[in-house]
Amino acid sequence: MLKIKNLKASIEDKEILKGINLEIKPGEVHAIMGPNGSGKSTFANVIAGREEYEMTDGSIELDGEEISELDPEERAHRGVFLSFQYPVEIPGVSVTNFMKTAINETRKAQGKDEMPAKDMLKLIREKSELLEIDRKFLSRSLNEGFSGGEKKRNEIFQMAMLEPKLSILDETDSGLDIDALRIVANGVNKLKSKDNATVVITHYQRLLDYIVPDYVHVLYKGRIVKSGGKELAHELEERGYDWIKEEVDA
Repeated sequence: MLKIKNLKASIEDKEILKGINLEIKPGEVHAIMGPNGSGKSTFANVIAGREEYEMTDGSIELDGEEISELDPEERAHRGVFLSFQYPVEIPGVSVTNFMKTAINETRKAQGKDEMPAKDMLKLIREKSELLEIDRKFLSRSLNEGFSGGEKKRNEIFQMAMLEPKLSILDETDSGLDIDALRIVANGVNKLKSKDNATVVITHYQRLLDYIVPDYVHVLYKGRIVKSGGKELAHELEERGYDWIKEEVDA
């Protein structure tokens, strides 16, 4: 599904990613871990096509198509979804209306007609029930006055509605209490299928108790320096990152 070869990227002329190689197959969950400043969020943003980040070398293929020259909207229309660490507020635009617009823009880009209103309402009802979201929540302005947990739950709802091929969750556990963490993780697990893939970017192993990864990769100084199964996350929780740094810097 996703093939990344020798990915290098900079921000404000400072090289952050220094040659990343990664392949993700349909149905897989990959966790990206690493200390602060290792390039985790840069990695997520470069895949999504954020303009502040300059890709200087390598390739990004989604289902065999090179997407590195596409803008963020085009990548989203092809099935790339990025959840933000700090989602923006949009006063006056309800969660429901935002989702209607997003879905119909994607359909338009794919040469399809707008989704009929009754089908849209049915989809909203199904996904909100799946994620245990109160219908009143859907009429609120997007992220305005939302708690951290509500913002993250809303992003998982967006993910459910858009049904992306590739979901990138950038530190989605940031600032969540244990109950909110369970709700978000439960939503991600319910949406997992053999046709989609998920990248979970996190500092902490605790999220991976709920979203169990097939593979764990450690990013350090802009490179993937170690990969393994879910056991690697537990080892990092116990030992920290110092032993990884010592191995790499030796």
